Amino acid sequence: MSEVVSGRNLIEGRWTPALSGAVFARRNPADMDDLVGEFPDSSAADVAEAVSAVADGAAEWAEAGADRRAEVLRRAADLLEARRAELTAELVREEGKTLAEASVETTRTPLNLRFHAGEAHRISGRSYPSDDGGLVYTWREPVGVVGAITPWNFPLNIPSRKIGPALAAGNGVVFKPSPVTPLMAQRLVEALLAAGLPPCAIALVHGGAEAGAAVAADPRVAAVTFTGSTATGRAVHAAVGPSRRAQLEMGGKNPVVVLPDADLDRAARIIVKGAFGLSGQACTGTSRVIAVDPVHDPLLERVVALVEGLVVGDGADPGVGMGPLAADFQLGKVLGYVRIGQEEGAELVTGGRRLSGGGRERGLFVSPAVFTGLRPEMRLAREEIFGPVLGFQRAADFDEALSLAADTEYGLASGIVTRDLGRALAFARRSRSGVVKVNQPTTGMAMNVPFGGLKESGTQTYKEQAGPEMMLFHTQEKSVYLSPPD
Repeated sequence: MSEVVSGRNLIEGRWTPALSGAVFARRNPADMDDLVGEFPDSSAADVAEAVSAVADGAAEWAEAGADRRAEVLRRAADLLEARRAELTAELVREEGKTLAEASVETTRTPLNLRFHAGEAHRISGRSYPSDDGGLVYTWREPVGVVGAITPWNFPLNIPSRKIGPALAAGNGVVFKPSPVTPLMAQRLVEALLAAGLPPCAIALVHGGAEAGAAVAADPRVAAVTFTGSTATGRAVHAAVGPSRRAQLEMGGKNPVVVLPDADLDRAARIIVKGAFGLSGQACTGTSRVIAVDPVHDPLLERVVALVEGLVVGDGADPGVGMGPLAADFQLGKVLGYVRIGQEEGAELVTGGRRLSGGGRERGLFVSPAVFTGLRPEMRLAREEIFGPVLGFQRAADFDEALSLAADTEYGLASGIVTRDLGRALAFARRSRSGVVKVNQPTTGMAMNVPFGGLKESGTQTYKEQAGPEMMLFHTQEKSVYLSPPD
């Protein structure tokens, strides 16, 4: 029998329950009889205590030198790396990823922290000419308290991309992870503390929507970094208001355009990986295929053949290509969209059923679904599903494919499969998305490249992942005028 974890909040350096004593349970989505643990169901009162603790203690961390801040992040990376096998198994159990997918995340997370450790030494200002013989320069300093509100689909990787640069800049952090993956959040904080991070520099508050809203609304939180749905992102943005700053990475309805000159076997592999990796639960996951007419039918045949060859099961089992959905609300949402697609007149070519047999009836398993005949006005073509549901649309030519790809409120990721470099460059130029992939899956981002969406997929004010915007978000700038004494 696997261990049942008794989770806690971290406030003022103490592991504590919620003030109300309330808890929520987290279960293994591959076997809902398997209780992963119970965690504090925190309220706004818990968040207020956490913010107070970090606001009072953040100055100590801000005064730490760049060497110390970098060293803590590097040590945390080493600790996570040393526990990689254990963390991989826990991630599979808690979220439902396959072993291969979980291993990628537990490998990537230490690399993120090491990358951000280097940023502690790269925070700099500029000097400007002065007419009076003095010195005019800019000084960058921590913003103070950063609120990190994170999703469940990458419960180590995404928090490390938010907490890492925040700490490198000298900020304190109030961390509110998703209640779907509380254990991974706790493991990340444990590693940071074991690496020497002062407890005053971080607080961990488990819980649901009330806790997240309280983090965003607290005026002592100078900056909020959020990844999640567009609806929740709008609420965060409204709560933060104009006097504080928000970094929002939100939803997507990501298309892949396939042109007649494409290698269809390669295109099918690219599409299936982008659509059904992580059980379709990625903000950059492929949701729509826009195939130019001559290749629509043969491409659909290839995609369906690959999809029907996917083994769906417990991610801990060898040979499994797609794990369960992460939560029961995800199961209901995905099956609901399968029903909606059929009611709207789209053709369900394969999948879209809850699976049983071999113990799968105890888990949240669905067969990956492929639709064809999508029309632009259908909900299946417009709304983010965040699950293993893929829809095909037919285009007459390149220009119509571009028009269909852009016909969405979202603008996170898009892709094209073609041998024509000119068309690829034209697509990259005309695409209204923050990430453009050519002959690659829409999923998978490099850690040293800025990441963010256009339109309703992000604010564009501050991007995440890397690039100059990353540290600009976590620091504030002063202009200093210095004249020599008489």
